[in-house]
Amino acid sequence: MFHVMFLEPRIPPNTGNAIRMVAGTGATLHLVEPLGFDLSEPQLRRAGLDYHDLASVVVHPDLDTALAATELAASRVFAFTAHASRWFTDVEFEPGDVFLFGPEPTGLAEAALGHARITERLRIPMVEGRRSLNLSNSAAVVTYEAWRQHGFTGAR
Repeated sequence: MFHVMFLEPRIPPNTGNAIRMVAGTGATLHLVEPLGFDLSEPQLRRAGLDYHDLASVVVHPDLDTALAATELAASRVFAFTAHASRWFTDVEFEPGDVFLFGPEPTGLAEAALGHARITERLRIPMVEGRRSLNLSNSAAVVTYEAWRQHGFTGAR
């Protein structure tokens, strides 16, 4: 399946919503420290409801360690940024692909965008003049598109 990666997430409900999303899609959520919250925080638990036990969530100490993890070592890594020229819908996603998103409210820093493991920078289209979408919404849009491309494998 696919891998959603949040680099240094700051807002607990966004991560809670992402936990719920990966539980529903079969994707894995990778959280790269430092986190802006404790994983036991009530807001995060409330947003994820009872999906925490159904979701695959892995915490990594830094981006290099995360991208070198055994299951990700050979994966393509797509960095999502409003500054990319190519839309995410132009890509034929493959199982194992990694979708990298930056922290709220800044997005991915240039150091992350320039990481040697980044396959390509992609964007989610928006109306002109808008800065960004919510982190968990962005992750869901991309994950569901990738899953759709593969016939919603495993869906009931």
